[in-house]
Amino acid sequence: MKKLNSFLFLTFFAGTFFGFMQLNAQVVEDFKTSKTTQIGKNFPQVNSEGRVRVQISAPDAKLVQLDIGAVKYDLKKDENGVWTGESAPQDEGFHYYQLNIDGASVPDPGSLYYYGASRWGSGIEVPAHDQDFYALKNVPHGQVREHIYYSEVNKSMRRCFVYTPPGYDKNTKKRYPVLYLQHGGGENETGWSSQGHANLIMDNLIAEGKAKPFIIVMDNGTWTMSGPRRTEGGTWPPTGWADGFMNTLLKDIVPMIDASYRTIANQKNRAMAGLSMGGMQTRVITLANPDVFSQVGMFSGGSISPDDVNKAPGFREKVKLLFVSYGSYELDNPRTNMNGGPKENTDKLKEMGMNTHFYVSLKTAHEWQSWRRSLYQFAQLVFK
Repeated sequence: MKKLNSFLFLTFFAGTFFGFMQLNAQVVEDFKTSKTTQIGKNFPQVNSEGRVRVQISAPDAKLVQLDIGAVKYDLKKDENGVWTGESAPQDEGFHYYQLNIDGASVPDPGSLYYYGASRWGSGIEVPAHDQDFYALKNVPHGQVREHIYYSEVNKSMRRCFVYTPPGYDKNTKKRYPVLYLQHGGGENETGWSSQGHANLIMDNLIAEGKAKPFIIVMDNGTWTMSGPRRTEGGTWPPTGWADGFMNTLLKDIVPMIDASYRTIANQKNRAMAGLSMGGMQTRVITLANPDVFSQVGMFSGGSISPDDVNKAPGFREKVKLLFVSYGSYELDNPRTNMNGGPKENTDKLKEMGMNTHFYVSLKTAHEWQSWRRSLYQFAQLVFK
């Protein structure tokens, strides 16, 4: 325990020192507006180092900060009451952020808004070296449809977003496999098509002949905590935490999609995947229902162990693909590798004869670039 505490302290100290040095290093003045900057606005901006620069007029404010990556950066005020400042270099890809004005956290009026961290707020896109795979290109495009429905399980109105691949409306005789794709904690059904660019990833893969066309269903898997919390001695996640969405998925969503879209309505052509919390939901739901889903994807959402499989009758025989992925920075965290670790678990299942794949997104953490890359890899394997 002392060695672990020493390791964590040194890691924290090194990371803090590195961040301080990066923040105080000479800033490269080649800032440009981001893809996530509102049309007609000049800020937020990003430079070639991945620093995010923001600007806001707040003449009466005493302190304005940029809050990104769990770090707050002080902005500087000019004679006109305009505050400007930038962050240390950020990882490639998408990041949530907000401004803190005299203690109040608010969205940046210059950015587009996204739902994340349990709120509508600002987001910034740091250009990635591999951004071509989710770029908007002149290729045939599918549609992301808003589907509003009544849930018998919840006795309420709900909505999901459904991606239909290019050509779906032209050939009305063709049927498609379905992927049920879940968001992470604090996000909702808009995440995968907005922050994740799932539709563009699929359009490009299909155009290149790298993926089989399939339908994607993106619903809201948010759940409410009940019972004692972990800080109060409760288990984490609590027993039965995924039951609510599992019932909604199996009793409402899957039947509705099969009735409303041209699906191939069988286990062989039905997959489930998710990121973070959605990956954890995928784990629980697919282990309990191997007769419903044949393809499984977990992005930064734990793993499935040999013991899990041995306790889930039919899973080993019926599941034809198990894909597990993480950002490389996540795997550097000792907590990720507790209880055997996701790679070890996945490798052991391969030795047991299952078709498993373990993917690592290089130089990314628990963030959207890891999950975009994961979907890109998973989509090329699923339903093959």
